[in-house]
Amino acid sequence: MKCPFCQSDDTQVIETRDVEDGAALRRRRRCGHCDKRFTTYERAEVSFPVIVKKDGRRAEYDRNKLRASFLLALRKRPVSAEAVDTAIGHVEQQLLQSGSRELPSAQIGIWVMEELRALDGIAYVRFASVYHSFKDLSQFLDVLQEVQPASPASRPRRGENMA
Repeated sequence: MKCPFCQSDDTQVIETRDVEDGAALRRRRRCGHCDKRFTTYERAEVSFPVIVKKDGRRAEYDRNKLRASFLLALRKRPVSAEAVDTAIGHVEQQLLQSGSRELPSAQIGIWVMEELRALDGIAYVRFASVYHSFKDLSQFLDVLQEVQPASPASRPRRGENMA
């Protein structure tokens, strides 16, 4: 591995760690020539299905586009980068497990919404509002009700039996 700073071939791995639930390796490296440190990631090369867009166009799967969608929905939300990487890994697992050579982009959108719902309700609503192209406020309210916890009036009081 060449050093990205001085292009020397003299680099050493100083730490290796599993990331994305074991789907990738993160390696910290040190250059023997300029002594700078940098990080590399190692991931198995796999063939993802071709993504079929709504208009019928076909595109190669692009992890960076998926990451950008997550980051846009999660903008200014308290979710760690590691949690985002894990969620992206879950979506990629589903892509691979689908066994399809082609997959509609709508299916990926559904998987992204499932992951966002588990990560952060606000991000889920943001993504869903764009994904579903809401035409009126009632559609937006329906999604809000999906993620909103039960109101205090409908919850049992402390010590009250639910049966």
